[in-house]
Amino acid sequence: MSPAAASRQRHHVYVVALDDRVWNEAAFRRANPDYRLGMPFVYVGCTGLDPDLRFDRHKAGIQANRYVQRYGLHLMPSLYEVYNPMPYEAAREMEVELAIGLREAGYGVWQA
Repeated sequence: MSPAAASRQRHHVYVVALDDRVWNEAAFRRANPDYRLGMPFVYVGCTGLDPDLRFDRHKAGIQANRYVQRYGLHLMPSLYEVYNPMPYEAAREMEVELAIGLREAGYGVWQA
């Protein structure tokens, strides 16, 4: 891959496991009417940063999603590593597709 092509392949999708207490948030429940009891709660996002760094920034309150800041437990790389890295537009599309797929599997999902 050329250096120019590599620089375009620098975006990532990522999935953060959320604490079960997120289910107490009315907006989260409304966004997940088909949630299946016992399935994980997750946040799906995309970033130009390394997912580990992005997670740390969420937890520190830097451009943070409130659910990740309050309830974020850890990254779930088994759900996203296969897709990364990719161009920006592909990451934006994959974020939506991944969130839809996880919701269809019964997960409780919040997507940026």
